[in-house]
Amino acid sequence: MQKRFKDLLLGTQRPGMESLVTWLENKTDFFKAPASTQYHDSQVGGLLKHSLDVYERMTSMATLYIHDIPAETFPIVALLHDICKANFYKEDTRNVKENGAWKSVPFYSVDDKIPLGHGEKSVILIQHHMRLTLQEIMAIRWHMSSFGNMDYTTQMALNKALDTYPIITLLHSADLASAFLSKWPEL
Repeated sequence: MQKRFKDLLLGTQRPGMESLVTWLENKTDFFKAPASTQYHDSQVGGLLKHSLDVYERMTSMATLYIHDIPAETFPIVALLHDICKANFYKEDTRNVKENGAWKSVPFYSVDDKIPLGHGEKSVILIQHHMRLTLQEIMAIRWHMSSFGNMDYTTQMALNKALDTYPIITLLHSADLASAFLSKWPEL
């Protein structure tokens, strides 16, 4: 999976991508990190698995809905949308009651050393290494759509972004499908 991830990103030939991939490999836990604490892909390597799944789902949906997005944009936004989760979780333990007895079990907890938000943080981390197009910034910044608390001004900005950049809905839908639909059996 790591090789496919790297090949897709380096295949974009975006200036700075090599620096970003090297940083992910050598300075982060991206390839071993979970995608969440307990919800989707909450295991070692879950973030990598989730990112690749979002890419597959996004490119598949794009053939149906959107045809004017540059090819290199898909791996960039799909594979890097959750880069904010690198160095974000830590292994911990918690006590749970099993068969009437307390037992210490492993789990992931959040240890956010750079509290900048979610999509915003991903954009900032990526742009330390390479430039994103405005369309890519919008897709990554708003990929959570309206999840979370928003004031009126932020909600208005999201609405304008959704109206202007269809790629946001595409990435958000692929992200949701990866997180929730993968639990359902194939029809």
